[in-house]
Amino acid sequence: MPKRAKELSAIEVRRLGRGVHNVGGVAGLLMQVSENGAQSWLLRVRVGHKRREIGLGPFPEVTLAKARERATETKTDIRKGIDPVESRKAARSALIASQRQGLTFIEAFEKYAAKKLPELRTERYREQWRATVEKYAFPELGGMLVQEIGREDILRILHPIWETRTETATKVRQRIEKTLDYAKAAGHRTGDNPAAWRGNLELALSAPNKIAPKQNYPALQLDDATRWWFDLKAQKGMGAAALAFQALTASRTGAVRFAKWDEIDLDARLWTIQPGRIASKIPPTGKPHRVPLTEAMIELLDTLPRLGDLLFTAPRGGSLSDATLGKSMRAIHEADIERGGIGYLDAKTKERAVPHGLRSCFRVWVTERTNFDGDMAEIALAHMVGSKVRQAYDRSDMIEKRRSMMDAWAGFLVGNDQKIGGVVRFL
Repeated sequence: MPKRAKELSAIEVRRLGRGVHNVGGVAGLLMQVSENGAQSWLLRVRVGHKRREIGLGPFPEVTLAKARERATETKTDIRKGIDPVESRKAARSALIASQRQGLTFIEAFEKYAAKKLPELRTERYREQWRATVEKYAFPELGGMLVQEIGREDILRILHPIWETRTETATKVRQRIEKTLDYAKAAGHRTGDNPAAWRGNLELALSAPNKIAPKQNYPALQLDDATRWWFDLKAQKGMGAAALAFQALTASRTGAVRFAKWDEIDLDARLWTIQPGRIASKIPPTGKPHRVPLTEAMIELLDTLPRLGDLLFTAPRGGSLSDATLGKSMRAIHEADIERGGIGYLDAKTKERAVPHGLRSCFRVWVTERTNFDGDMAEIALAHMVGSKVRQAYDRSDMIEKRRSMMDAWAGFLVGNDQKIGGVVRFL
């Protein structure tokens, strides 16, 4: 029979020196004294086939009597088949999980936004991305715990704006869904995402493309293109020059507004827009977009003053605003009306044509008036062509063939099938 340890009193326990000491009363109950004199309780016991040393707390916060009580309770649990160490780990994990789930929607959104916003290309888009959630989601969901947000909460936000502001409502839904996905991945919520569309909200809301079909930009009509071009030549200023360059290149307005001289290679006759460049619409992981420079484009560039890094600069420096090109487009339209014309209107909607609609005019010209390959036109417009597999293996951008196409397009604008001819001065 093993020798039983002497039962020490509280005073004797307090006087123990450095080391590990039996205190008696419960087999395996020990007092551990560190080098700096700190005292704590241990219970040395066998749990199944494992030898455990289980901490019972510091002394004197846990008194001698309390330590013996805890030791007795722990050994009783062990006899019932409970491993105190594993039980404590499980309780700690449950506590951490509970604390994680105690995250509000605003807190979850801020954490997700910190990761998402750097991916967005412009400050303006970053502001819009955040503003939609702050305006529509925060008032309803902001203070709610992410774990408690349900389908009805999402519908309460979307119903009032789904049919009147469908595009905005769709973006709000998507951003709520991503925020809750982030919260779930980080351990802050469990279960299905109440903002998911498929098999969920699609059963309660009309399909966005059915109630708000995407509208095309009002485009310049083919039969008006030559007249429009000569009206454009009558305009002066940097905005008119930028609009002419956009027309000749069939580029997006943002690509032209933020075009830089270091993107222009006059020797190779190329304009190269790098991935991730502001307003390029090319993701950082995408491929550079090359634009072949025709004689007409180069002649226009030769008329521009070098006022900084940008091809087209505002009067006070910096980039032109989107409104500047729109103003030039509107001035051309109004000038035609003053002469007794009807202006420059979209064929279907009868709305005034806008700068972006020049791209549509170019695409219709390729289809209806030329034999140029449609894929080549799509590449010129910086659109993705074909399946992802084809995109991965087809590395050609048909640059020289596109140069011929853009030459022909310039010729069409002046009513000449061969070339544009002559320098156009806007400044």
